[in-house]
Amino acid sequence: MKYVPEKRNRLFDDMFDDMFRGPSFGLPMTNNLMKTDIRTKDGNYLLDIDLPGYKKEDITISLYNGNLTVSASHNDSQEEKDAKGNIVRQERYSGSCSRTFYVGEGIKETDVKASYENGILTLEVPSEQKKEEAEKKYIDIL
Repeated sequence: MKYVPEKRNRLFDDMFDDMFRGPSFGLPMTNNLMKTDIRTKDGNYLLDIDLPGYKKEDITISLYNGNLTVSASHNDSQEEKDAKGNIVRQERYSGSCSRTFYVGEGIKETDVKASYENGILTLEVPSEQKKEEAEKKYIDIL
C-alpha cells in the first residue's frame, strides 16, 4: 500500500516551500533547473539539459580532472516608473545553477560537442575514453 500524506501536511509543505522561492522573472524555480536526459548514440553519450530562460551567453561548460561541469547564471532587473519618472516598482533577480558529470580523465575538451537551442543544451561526449596509441618501445641488448 502506498503512503499518501494527509492533506494538511501537503498544504503545509507547499506553503513552507513557497516561502523560500523568490520572483522568477520567467525563469523556473531552482528545484526545476538542470533536468537532464542521458542517452547513447553512435558510441557517444548525449546529454539534453533543460535550461529554459537562459541565453547561450549565460552558460559555461568546463572540463577538469575528468569532471564536466555545466553552469548557468542569470541576472535581471525590472522597474516600473510613473509619468514623472519616479520608480513605482523595482525587482531584481540573480540566480545560478550548476551540475557536474564525471566523464573520465581520458576525455579532452575537444572531444565534447555542445549546442544550445530552444532552452535545451545538448552535449555529445564520447562514452569510451580514448586510449593513447601505444608507441613501440625497444629494449637495448647488453
